[in-house]
Amino acid sequence: MATANLPTTIRAVYQQDPKLTTLKLVQTPIPQPAGPQDHLVKIKGTSPCLGELGWEVSFPDLFPPNRERVPGTEAAGIIATSPPSSPFKPGDEVYFRLHARFPGCLREYTIVHTEELALKPKTLDWAEATATPLSTLTAWQGLFSKGILNKTGISGDADARAHNSKLRVLITGAGGSVGAWAVHFAAAAGAGAVVAQCGSANVEAAKKAGATEIIDYKKQSIAEWAQEDASREVDLVLDCVGGSSLAAGWSAVKENGVLLSVVASPDDLKPESVTKKLAKSTWYLMDCKGDDLKEIADFIDARGLKPQIDSVVEFEDFQAAYDKVEQKKAKGKVVIKVDI
Repeated sequence: MATANLPTTIRAVYQQDPKLTTLKLVQTPIPQPAGPQDHLVKIKGTSPCLGELGWEVSFPDLFPPNRERVPGTEAAGIIATSPPSSPFKPGDEVYFRLHARFPGCLREYTIVHTEELALKPKTLDWAEATATPLSTLTAWQGLFSKGILNKTGISGDADARAHNSKLRVLITGAGGSVGAWAVHFAAAAGAGAVVAQCGSANVEAAKKAGATEIIDYKKQSIAEWAQEDASREVDLVLDCVGGSSLAAGWSAVKENGVLLSVVASPDDLKPESVTKKLAKSTWYLMDCKGDDLKEIADFIDARGLKPQIDSVVEFEDFQAAYDKVEQKKAKGKVVIKVDI
């Protein structure tokens, strides 16, 4: 199934050298679907991910040789063509996160696979939908797939909520893009306690999202907070910060608890004084699962939630957008307009 009047060439941005973060705008042939899962998607917007332009150097085994080096792993857009067996049809409005090994979304059209796709939340505009997949998937999977909360608690399942009500969860970086979503998800699933570590400026937002306890990192460390009262120990730590916050997570997690990080290996930062054993302590990468994004879209639409957006910039400002993210100057997601 195809949309008529597709262009033969498109604007695309390339990272020509994986060792450099400089990007170049070029004109290229429109990508051609080649497999039974391939959809051609007209990109509305894409959002840079911190560290993205260094992944090929850091993880060379993940990337095929001579790949088309187009950055931008998360996006929203409109299906232009779809394979015969696809549940998605031309004209569908979708959002997704691509596997990083594939050419990305900083171009007018790209190829997206069935497993990665979901219809975008109806309550989000194109910029908001663009800024949503990566952060929400990371938070959702950290709590429900990799973590120990039962996601069906969100839909009111009594057994799941009973299970979740016995669990205490600590989320570090709760003022950031991933952490803020994690607070919403954990609270909605009925976690017994949702402890949010964030700065003073984000305390009220964390409480509104459902946090039951706050650690203001500008006033107190996680270790200090945990040592004040042994009953504060948590069953699950979801770390979105790394560094000293991740190391301090060992002070807060219970014996046989779970310590997950999206930043670094918890075992590498385990303090020598800690002797407790955990059921799981690991760094994880989110999976590009459209099925999860479908559930997330339903959650967002039901509650009217929005992602954190730092700025929305024109397509031609792609280099400045990536530089801002790489320099950690963005407060929320930077969205690059491709056709918004």
